[in-house]
Amino acid sequence: MFQLNKTIISEEILEKEFVCNLSACKGACCVDGDAGAPLDEAETKILAEIYPKVKPFLRPEGIAAIEEQGTHTVSDFGELETTLIDGKDCAYVIFDKDTALCGIEQAYNEGIVDWKKPVSCHLYPIRVKEYSDFSAVNYHKWHICSDACELGKELGVPIYKFVKEALVRKFGEEWYSELEKIAEDLKK
Repeated sequence: MFQLNKTIISEEILEKEFVCNLSACKGACCVDGDAGAPLDEAETKILAEIYPKVKPFLRPEGIAAIEEQGTHTVSDFGELETTLIDGKDCAYVIFDKDTALCGIEQAYNEGIVDWKKPVSCHLYPIRVKEYSDFSAVNYHKWHICSDACELGKELGVPIYKFVKEALVRKFGEEWYSELEKIAEDLKK
């Protein structure tokens, strides 16, 4: 672990390799698990605001879940999350044949909304836990991503480079530049 400004970062995000391999995993992270994607308060407001524009991209069961539960939910632990369909698929998931994709991101790609998707989804496999004085930035290991680890190793892409756009989105360009310097120093 090391500190960069108000973040405590696991060295694994610099050392481990990762590149999503949708052809192998089929977007399992959007349909497996027992919780929705983590959200912050500002993102819940964005979801509520853009929902009417994103709705045409969603599946009927996703729309039904959102209209019954809301554009986000609160877990038993008080954490804000994306809505789930029957406790499984993210309500915002769509499919291209048998591959899960994000309906929000599809609307973004088509220029309908200007918000790509929740930052927690964009950052994956990195998870950020907010504390009062700092943010913990960690690598989340999940067996469904073994193909992504293999592809990352094959291509030589460390996690922090794979999620560069999301890290810049979350922490800023200057923070990311500092992270790159730390990564280079650790290689020496």
